Amino acid sequence: MINYSELEARLGVPIGVEEARSRWGALVGAAGEGQVTLITRERWEWAALVPLSKVPGVLTGLPVVSLSTAKAKLGDLVRQVAEPYDDSPVLLARHRTPVAALIAATRLLGPRTGEQVAPPGAGGVEALLRDGCTVTLSRHPTGSGVIAVARDRDGGEVAVGTGDNAEQALRALG
Repeated sequence: MINYSELEARLGVPIGVEEARSRWGALVGAAGEGQVTLITRERWEWAALVPLSKVPGVLTGLPVVSLSTAKAKLGDLVRQVAEPYDDSPVLLARHRTPVAALIAATRLLGPRTGEQVAPPGAGGVEALLRDGCTVTLSRHPTGSGVIAVARDRDGGEVAVGTGDNAEQALRALG
């Protein structure tokens, strides 16, 4: 069951697809600076425009859509990523370089039953290592940036961080 009131309490009131289209450039810019914007379609399909650091999992293999196409097809993209549908993130790219993403808004509420709980940000990478996690760094598939992935002892993904360099990616883990 989707808890819309909890989403609103944490992230603010969502905006409709048409309003998001009219403010698209500013919203994408804000996502690039770390801001999350809730976007709704039909009042029950909710997506979040997020910075890449908020995209769960590894970015390789995710669908990539240009910003101009995303603006034109925003309603369809919100429906595509919203639960209970596919809920796979869609990367939004400027000149073929991902700059933000659309994800199911419910992913921002935390793990669902059976999913790993992400570590609290207070301890950062040191806490992950202390807890027995393995942290790996790799070049972003687009060649611009670094991805840090923390995995628990069983190989399950615990946290992912991205950044322009290794330091930023590691900082995004915590």
